[in-house]
Amino acid sequence: MTLRRLAQGLVAAILLWLLAGAGIATAAAGNDGRSGTIVRVQTGLVQGVRSGAVDSFLGIPYARAPVGDLRWRPPQPPLPWSGVREATAFGNRCPQLASTNGPLSETEDCLFVNVQRPAGIDVRDRLPVYFWIHGGGLLNGASNQHDGTFLIDANRMIVVTINYRLGVFGFLAHPALTQEAGQSGNYGFMDQQAALRWVQRNIGAFGGDPRRVTIGGESAGGWSVCSHLSAPGSRGLFAQALVESGSCASQTLASAEARGTSIAQAVGCAGAATAAQCLRGQSAAALLNATGGNPIEIVHGVPELPQDPDTAVRTGSFDRVPVLFGSNRDEGRTFATGFIGQGQAQYEGFVRSLFPTRADAVLALYPWPATSDQFTAAYLAGAVFTDSGFLTGIGGCGDRGFTRALAGFTHTFAFEFDHRTGPGLNPNPAGYVWGAGHAAELAYMWPSFDNGVPIAPTFNAGERELALDMARYWGSFVRTGRPSARDSSPWLRYDTTKRFLSLRAGGDSTLITDAAFAAEHNCAFWDA
Repeated sequence: MTLRRLAQGLVAAILLWLLAGAGIATAAAGNDGRSGTIVRVQTGLVQGVRSGAVDSFLGIPYARAPVGDLRWRPPQPPLPWSGVREATAFGNRCPQLASTNGPLSETEDCLFVNVQRPAGIDVRDRLPVYFWIHGGGLLNGASNQHDGTFLIDANRMIVVTINYRLGVFGFLAHPALTQEAGQSGNYGFMDQQAALRWVQRNIGAFGGDPRRVTIGGESAGGWSVCSHLSAPGSRGLFAQALVESGSCASQTLASAEARGTSIAQAVGCAGAATAAQCLRGQSAAALLNATGGNPIEIVHGVPELPQDPDTAVRTGSFDRVPVLFGSNRDEGRTFATGFIGQGQAQYEGFVRSLFPTRADAVLALYPWPATSDQFTAAYLAGAVFTDSGFLTGIGGCGDRGFTRALAGFTHTFAFEFDHRTGPGLNPNPAGYVWGAGHAAELAYMWPSFDNGVPIAPTFNAGERELALDMARYWGSFVRTGRPSARDSSPWLRYDTTKRFLSLRAGGDSTLITDAAFAAEHNCAFWDA
């Protein structure tokens, strides 16, 4: 090699280092021909990958692995690395049992963030950022279900997704853990806050604007968003909020500790003096099996969430950022498949056990029809679940009440996903009509989302049009604080018009009045 070529190589290397050190993305080519980018975050250089018009930086640590003594501790800052870290694949899924949201995982090293952006942008563009928290009942799910390519193609913005601790690893409360730190539970919620802080520190290096972060989530992700609205440590980390099929569900520390004590007993850690040490010595498999698939909730009445988030919203004691909020027309059908094949006696017995003092009135409103089939009990139970908001306040009148509470204090845009004939979450059982069930809207904005089988690839032309409309509505809200989609129905604020946008396929989305929504879900009955 000549001195001239050596000098040129050194200059090029120094230039690359300087550009990366300044947070400027630079084009690079891997040895295998991949086109990617290099960006410097606070802990080191990351190499992403370019696919089509999107740059993806996947599996970047935003916190240290919560293993060993860090299990059931607040997230700790990630360790720096030398050289260039490859960021071309999603990181490990957090520990969870196998479900339709994905396979079994026992890997606790799982606190990763993913950043996806339009390819080739100038980092000085300062694009708006959509920060997404996946659902799954705080028990399962992962960021790899939510590839942001479709949203980015439809909008000029950055999409951030994360993994956070789930189930017993993310939300275990126990008196021994409380004694250690003055509180316990909410480790997964604190992970989300740590990821939001990571975005504030690092998103500028990717071309994002830390002042224009919209936090969004579905189901348990929606519960999380509501909690962030009133959490002191989340204030200032986002400028807008978006909730799909969520609520403000939470539990007290005492309730959470009671459940945690049962879990500790189940794995042989009943001794109060040594419970924390004993629990940290248990395998991930043992803890997962002890927890099972029982629902879990965020804990309030602790330093990171002093208030009950539901009370905070209803009293106006929350961060009054603009909110886009809504649910699906048939939320309960997703949870009612267990009623398939049951008859009138089983359905009526269920209602009487659920509403012992109002059962006759409920059965008069949701009667067993003269003609029935194997799905009748499931459809009726699903309607009761939906309209009553019985499932942690999700759907129907529960969400209407929450919408009205938000609208009393901040700009609020309300929707109902109302496409009832689209593909279900699963083709089984054959013949079951999922309707606009819980999670039915996800594949329209996240084509990578499925429930064990592909969904988006089966869309017809009208459903593909609805998907593009929804991507544009959501993207417009992220960019401007007002949802709009070209050649589609205008979306007016609920707080000034008392109208919901009913999202329908084939360009048929339309505004409906609050009164029409209330009649659709029998809210006069349930509110009483």
